[in-house]
Amino acid sequence: MKKMMHVMKFVVITAIVITMNSCSADTADGANDSTTTKALVENYSYNTTELETMKLINDYRVSVGLNALERINHISFKCEEHNKYMIDNNVVNHNDFTLRSDDLIKVLGATRVGENVAYNYITSQAAVRAWLDSPGHKENIEGNYTHFGLSVTTDAKTGKKYYTNIFIKI
Repeated sequence: MKKMMHVMKFVVITAIVITMNSCSADTADGANDSTTTKALVENYSYNTTELETMKLINDYRVSVGLNALERINHISFKCEEHNKYMIDNNVVNHNDFTLRSDDLIKVLGATRVGENVAYNYITSQAAVRAWLDSPGHKENIEGNYTHFGLSVTTDAKTGKKYYTNIFIKI
């Protein structure tokens, strides 16, 4: 009986050690991922399209009785990272959203995170209209958030615009 207890203790301790070590990876699929920034990014240079898109989102929110969202440069930086990923990989998706979300929770203290992406809209108005016409995207725009960030990045090869918009609640 004593021997069995020692074996059980060893199995439990080994399982705990393995579990704790396997939960702390900074990479996905064994590749280094630049979306794991741990420090606050304070500087971000907004282009005209980004500022216009953010204004349209806030104008809409206010028009339906919601609070305007405060812009945070760190969030826009995370959005820009995702746009670059989408351009580099020729995709439009939410890949690694969990990593972006975890970063915003750790760095900014976010308690809620949502994300919208869009592709190939020429104007800010067209992108925001498409989001508002989509129930899931509209839900994010109208969500219980306090802050946001946005990046609109043009693919140098194709001239097409990639939009990533992240909302958080602090």
